[in-house]
Amino acid sequence: MSVFLMAQERPTVQTYKPLDYGGETQNWSISQSRDKFIYVANNKGLLEFNGAEWRLYNSPNESIIRSVYAIGNKIYTGCYREFGFWERNQFGLLQYISLSKKLDIKFLDDEEFWNIIELDNHILFQSLNRIYIYNLTSKAYSFIESKTGISKMFKVNKTIYYQKNKEGLYKIENGSSKLVSNNKILKEHILVNVFNFRDKLLLATEDWGFYVLDNSTLVNWNVPANQLLVKENIYRATQLKDNGFIVGTRSNGILHLTKEGRIGYRINTINGLSDNTIHFVFEDAERNIWLALNNGINCVNIESPFSVFNEEKGKIGTVNTSAIYNGNLYLGSNQGLFCKPLNEDAEFKFIEGTQGAVWSLTEIDNTLFCGHDSGTLVVKNSSVSKIADIQGTWNVLPISNNLLLQGNYDGLYILENQNGNWRLRNKIEGFNLSSRFFEISKNGQILVGHEYRGVYKVKVNNQLTKAVKIAIDSTIKSEINSSILKYNDDLLFTSKQGVFKYNDAKNRFYKDTILSKLITKDKFSSGKLIFNKATNTLFSFSKKTLNYISPGKLTNTPIIQSISFSETLPRAQTGYENITHVKDKKYLIGTSSGFVVVDLDKFEKKAYTVNINSISKHNINSDLEYVNKNDAGFFKNRDNHIEFRCNVAQFDKYFDTEYQYQLKSMYPEWSAWDSNPIVSFSNLPHGDYTFNVRAKVGNSLTSNIATYKFTIDKPWYLTNLMIVTYCLLLIFFSLFMHNIYKRYYRKQREKLLENTMRELELKELENKQQLMQFNNEKLKSDIAAKNRELGISTMSLIKKNEFLSKIKEEIKIASENDKNLKSVIKIIDKNLNNTDDWHLFEEAFNNADQDFLKKIKTEHPSLTSNDLRLCAYLRLNLSSKEIAPLLNISTRSVEVKRYRLRKKMNLDHDDSLSDYILEI
Repeated sequence: MSVFLMAQERPTVQTYKPLDYGGETQNWSISQSRDKFIYVANNKGLLEFNGAEWRLYNSPNESIIRSVYAIGNKIYTGCYREFGFWERNQFGLLQYISLSKKLDIKFLDDEEFWNIIELDNHILFQSLNRIYIYNLTSKAYSFIESKTGISKMFKVNKTIYYQKNKEGLYKIENGSSKLVSNNKILKEHILVNVFNFRDKLLLATEDWGFYVLDNSTLVNWNVPANQLLVKENIYRATQLKDNGFIVGTRSNGILHLTKEGRIGYRINTINGLSDNTIHFVFEDAERNIWLALNNGINCVNIESPFSVFNEEKGKIGTVNTSAIYNGNLYLGSNQGLFCKPLNEDAEFKFIEGTQGAVWSLTEIDNTLFCGHDSGTLVVKNSSVSKIADIQGTWNVLPISNNLLLQGNYDGLYILENQNGNWRLRNKIEGFNLSSRFFEISKNGQILVGHEYRGVYKVKVNNQLTKAVKIAIDSTIKSEINSSILKYNDDLLFTSKQGVFKYNDAKNRFYKDTILSKLITKDKFSSGKLIFNKATNTLFSFSKKTLNYISPGKLTNTPIIQSISFSETLPRAQTGYENITHVKDKKYLIGTSSGFVVVDLDKFEKKAYTVNINSISKHNINSDLEYVNKNDAGFFKNRDNHIEFRCNVAQFDKYFDTEYQYQLKSMYPEWSAWDSNPIVSFSNLPHGDYTFNVRAKVGNSLTSNIATYKFTIDKPWYLTNLMIVTYCLLLIFFSLFMHNIYKRYYRKQREKLLENTMRELELKELENKQQLMQFNNEKLKSDIAAKNRELGISTMSLIKKNEFLSKIKEEIKIASENDKNLKSVIKIIDKNLNNTDDWHLFEEAFNNADQDFLKKIKTEHPSLTSNDLRLCAYLRLNLSSKEIAPLLNISTRSVEVKRYRLRKKMNLDHDDSLSDYILEI
């Protein structure tokens, strides 16, 4: 198997797509303002990037903005038949002011402005036929015109150069044009840029490389890179602050040239750029390289402490280990072992016979051992030889000059050097667990760290052939991603709980408070520590930092340092982190797709500033409304939803920017760190507030705290006027309630008096009713007495009549023989039919039962006096037998009368005559 891979690590590249910045795909020019904001000329308008978010300002005449140049806090732009500047208003937003309209310039047909330069209080706007010179003091303008056309305009030191097509190179002196050189090359080839080079002019052409102009002599720039540049189609070039160059091509990305003219690196779509057509190259204040592309915007962090090698084809895979040996750089990955010369821009070469996972590369006595999935290998330049055909070697450690301890998938083994050749001697019997992390203590025990079972203490016999005692350390807990290693002759165990140091005398682990600072529980990602012997430095990884300890310079206390290591950086598989020292303070860190080179010297403290870009307010039913951030805010109560947009002008891809907020009088404590630069507060109550924001870039806190004070007005119902109104209303209400209560109590008294009078009346009425009741009872008693008298009287009549009837019967029997007795019978009959008795009875009956006879006479007018007499007797509940003597008739006759009475009263057959009369 023969695989070659590009091995050059490159600066990190941030890509911004149209979806990110909200504009069109094509971008034409880039500049940076005094506050470090980035401005980009885009097909749709002017793009602004403050490090946290993009904002698009539409083109003033809806044409493509071709050029942008920031001077102080004014942003000059040029587009189709229009140029002017943008200035920030009190709300923090840019507003456009047209210079061309103020100057009433008569443009040429289809004139566009491709370049803007500032010099000595003048602004120069270049189109393809003219250069307009605007005087900032006099507010007047002039222009220089070319009939053949102007390709580009350049500023070198304090001189403006430009190229007239097919005529040569000119410069502007005293407001007029002056020929510099009409060399044939300058007539036939378009210039890309002009630089100062050792007090001479260095000219970059589109398709003919670089030339040096010394007075009137034009010679080829005699450097190795120029041979390559002749083959490139260059569109843009810029000179860097270190006098190197970035060359942007039309179809092959960018080239970096050192100041000596050597190719540093190339970056294109294969290794990071989002497009190969470079429209503009710009170096910002922090030495980041910004690229305006045909499709998107890229930022190359050439001064970043991080440079990344990503092997996107997946041939190298995940780097588990690395080493520098005999001038070569070796990478051990899950795909095998790769190498390349360390200090050459060469390709990584796959080493035959290493297909499979490589776990470790360890140099012992000038021999490089490779722990491989297939066994143990010895590396010699670009080849390997197998010395232990036991599958799965994790690592090897020296025991003595000719013995090595080897940890494998199935336990521990001994390697022996015989006559300069290493071979497998024996397996340590009795211990068969996977031994990835293992160390030898001072008392000769082998400590093996097992992530799931704990730390085993293995005591072996003197011949190193058998484990005579195996015990698990009870002082520490087993945890995944834990590890064991030696650091300065101390044996350490590391887990999420911290770093523990082994005490040989007490045969146990104790927590080391100093070293445990390498591990933070809330940011813990791996317990693996990596010790680099070359620099005597101990490294550990957390979620967002790379922590390391180095020896103290003046004391024995080690120095603990921490650098930002973004979560977006490529990383190795957790638990398989690895770091190799390259040179100086550069370290190579293996990742899942290659490696990262970190330069600790570049982690210099930088002063970052946090800003409040804009402030907006709104209520529930309205859109956002920007407010003047320069003045203390006074907001209406309904506008109590406040939003702040903040930023730190920081553009390094792998430096995380996080913000912390505080709203005094509402939230006095600082918020948790958050990457969101926008914070909103909703439904704030009335009162005075102070909003504070600070940020940190990586581990560096901003040098300032941005502050904004504002007040939310009281609601209308709590204003002073309303409070006075409430007081007046309270007074009126109190008076009103006082009157109400007075009236109420007066009415209560009147009602009480009325109730008292009514009670007296009721008492009097009750007394009258009681008196009436007494009278009624007396009347009832009288009636009862009358009724008794009537009954007695009636019974007396009945007795009398019965008696007379009996006498009459006896006399009738006797009168048959004595005719004189007939007169006596007549007298008896007269007494039996005596109407006086009836009238007397009727009067007594009416007294006892008033109006009965009248009622029944009224209801039945056809009744005769005899019928009324019968009714009266029936009213007294007398039987027919008792009535018969009273009427001086027989009982049969009484029944006949009763029948006739029923007929006269129209009673039904089933109706009782006596009941009917009693109910009247």
